[in-house]
Amino acid sequence: MNFSFLPKYYTFFINGAKNTVLLAFFTVALGVVFGVFLALMRISKNKVLNFISTAYVEVIRGTPLLVQIFIIYYGLPAIGINFPSVAFLGSTGEEFVAGIIALSINSGAYVAEIIRSGIQSVDKGQMEAARSLGMPYSMSMKHIIIPQAFKNILPALGNEFIVIIKESSIVSVIGINELMYNANTVRGNTFIPLEPLIVAAGIYFVLTFTLSKLLGIVERRMKVSD
Repeated sequence: MNFSFLPKYYTFFINGAKNTVLLAFFTVALGVVFGVFLALMRISKNKVLNFISTAYVEVIRGTPLLVQIFIIYYGLPAIGINFPSVAFLGSTGEEFVAGIIALSINSGAYVAEIIRSGIQSVDKGQMEAARSLGMPYSMSMKHIIIPQAFKNILPALGNEFIVIIKESSIVSVIGINELMYNANTVRGNTFIPLEPLIVAAGIYFVLTFTLSKLLGIVERRMKVSD
């Protein structure tokens, strides 16, 4: 095993890991916001909203993420929607924003299903009690149902964060300097094919393992609060 490249190229892996975490953070944040709206549309009695959200979820879950990334990165500029081009952590804003949008669109479909199941897991009596106190439907969802649902689905959302950290490696195809892209750069510069990938895999494991442990701590504290 030859890891002689590390003293010279370790900053590549550090910066790549930073970009990977940032991608995952923004993706999950936007995915949760998007997922909440989609979930509310899916449980809505409005057939049009229900159809739109259902169709969206099925299309996104039924097409490869790689294809979605290419459609966003190449398709939006083709119809006149351009991404900002300011430099950001070694990547152009154009690439980074495109990556976040594509990952968020994909994640939103899965988060929507997680949130929908969480909302439906809350006892119906909670909504009935809120409505009997004179609270409108929107206020009941905002202050009574959704907070309880998020408490139930926190483990699943945490798992989605972990999945996004791993799946973010695919945005290397559009030139974002995340961990996998930088690992491939090191491979090309050093002509060492295997060891940079082992280092990248180790960093991915550290990130996901650390996050899973932190989520475990949060879950235990929430159980104590019950």
